[in-house]
Amino acid sequence: MIIASQKRKENIAEYLLYMWQIEDIIRANNLDIDKIEHNVIDRFQLTDAQRREMREWYESLIDMMRREGVEKSGHLQMNRNTLSQLVALHQTLLKDPRFPQYTELFYKTLPFIVELRSKSGEVKPGEIETCFNALYGMLLMRLQGKEITPDTAAAITRIARFIAQLSHNFHLDEEDRLFPHDDEDAPAH
Repeated sequence: MIIASQKRKENIAEYLLYMWQIEDIIRANNLDIDKIEHNVIDRFQLTDAQRREMREWYESLIDMMRREGVEKSGHLQMNRNTLSQLVALHQTLLKDPRFPQYTELFYKTLPFIVELRSKSGEVKPGEIETCFNALYGMLLMRLQGKEITPDTAAAITRIARFIAQLSHNFHLDEEDRLFPHDDEDAPAH
């Protein structure tokens, strides 16, 4: 909760990956708030008020996961909405001639995205979701101490750079600094 709100302000990509990890932590604890309190919340140095607030945050996430039917897999609607916002911005940036460096970075990253998608057997996800799936998969592999091939590491590095740029642009857009207001030709986004 504290970490999530900080990440949301600083880096939308890290926030989304963190929230996916929180979903998995909740699942690993069988959506049981007492287990989460013991295995997660108790590990933090918190005041009583912070502890209550964190417990309530996890309880609300558990409730949302149950209501949305993502107890076993999938993502909360709020996380899917964040991903959708990133996809919409990505599409806007690709269409806007004022962002040639972004477009170039995307097209240099695209072969890695396509290769990872073909290796994973993913059919449905778009490029941005594939990037996040790859980054999250890498995070899990590192946490599990699994070996990462040099080719995979290179692909993830390229994808991470691209997603970092998208995240940077997202925050500029949130601050109304990405598309100048004095430019009459700026596309609606």
